[in-house]
Amino acid sequence: MSSLAREGEARIEWADEQMPVLGRIRSRFEGDRPLDGLLVAACLHVTAETANLCRTLVAGGAEVAVAAANPLTTQDDVAASLREQYGVGVLGERGEDFGAWTRHVGELVERRPAITIDDGADLITALHAGDLENLIGGTEETTTGLVRLRALDDADGLKRPVIAVNEARTERAFNDRYGTGQSALDGIIRATNLLLAGRTVVVLGYGWTGRGIAERARGLGAAVIVCEVDAMSALEARMEGFDVMPSLVAAERGDVFVTVTGSRDVLTKDHFERMKDGAILANAGHFDVEIDLAGLREAATEDPHEVLPLVERYVLPDGRRLNLLARGRVVNLAAAQGHPASVMDMSFATQALAAEELATRGAELPAGVLPVPPRIDAEVAGLKLASLGVEIDELSPEQRDYLHSWRTGDQG
Repeated sequence: MSSLAREGEARIEWADEQMPVLGRIRSRFEGDRPLDGLLVAACLHVTAETANLCRTLVAGGAEVAVAAANPLTTQDDVAASLREQYGVGVLGERGEDFGAWTRHVGELVERRPAITIDDGADLITALHAGDLENLIGGTEETTTGLVRLRALDDADGLKRPVIAVNEARTERAFNDRYGTGQSALDGIIRATNLLLAGRTVVVLGYGWTGRGIAERARGLGAAVIVCEVDAMSALEARMEGFDVMPSLVAAERGDVFVTVTGSRDVLTKDHFERMKDGAILANAGHFDVEIDLAGLREAATEDPHEVLPLVERYVLPDGRRLNLLARGRVVNLAAAQGHPASVMDMSFATQALAAEELATRGAELPAGVLPVPPRIDAEVAGLKLASLGVEIDELSPEQRDYLHSWRTGDQG
């Protein structure tokens, strides 16, 4: 085994120690083999946590092939270990260009997988442009991907079931709020060594992920402004103590801007023209379209220059300097290590069980975007509690009857 693969093995084992839920599922899969003979293709961030998902799928009998979901999120040592030690076909390396990334996704498509696992819906949408004969269905991990898939479904173009792992209760609470909430700020701090206390952080988007970022930025001593287009989300942000205002107003006040909307052109030239000297621009959404990069280049007087690794400086005509992190790509993975392994433990446990659901019941499922079955959510949460040594109460038979009776006030 190469030295790079050995480094990856150590990283994978370290993450595995913090992923007991997925470990328990892997142990069961070794005996049950629910994925026997199936090709599972994944377009995911190639990290140590992803490697442990791949190991679990292999334990369940699957052949597994992976392409990177983002050119800046591949951990090359992990990829080497997956190839050399676990027999997983990994396509891609950190920093590959768009052409290479597209080619690798195309290679997965050509293999005609039975099950897909996506971060952003790139793989399953590419499959829909070709031969779907072998495809049972897929899973999707991101809000961005689900937006794309629902649009495809509305156009009568989605021909297979896709389980919306991103909307599982365990996923929303842990992955989005706690995972990205912590790791996005980790990426910003690693890239800049910036003290957030006393700064003003502008969070654009107050979904589950935006809430996590806002909460943790406040916990680090920052003043936090929230920008939203949804009235209910904006109201919730205000009731939770955050300033809420239009993004063009916030542009004049912010020191650090974090986009996390799943949309595009959230920060544009109009915003850049109002920002302070030295403002930090970071994106925590899946694709690099939330910050208008073309508009940023147009606003600047010259090409950007790298002042720190992963920090590009754009100088505006009046001398103000704007600092873009990780080329506008997802900052928690491009500038840090992504979610803590204990968070991805639950996300990837849900992914593994969703793959099992497709393998065993896929023929019965309708085409379209489907919710995670409640029993899977309950299993993952129960396994997590067990790993923490936490016990909870159970409903008595009388309580169950009461909660399922229309005779709410009947004491007889």
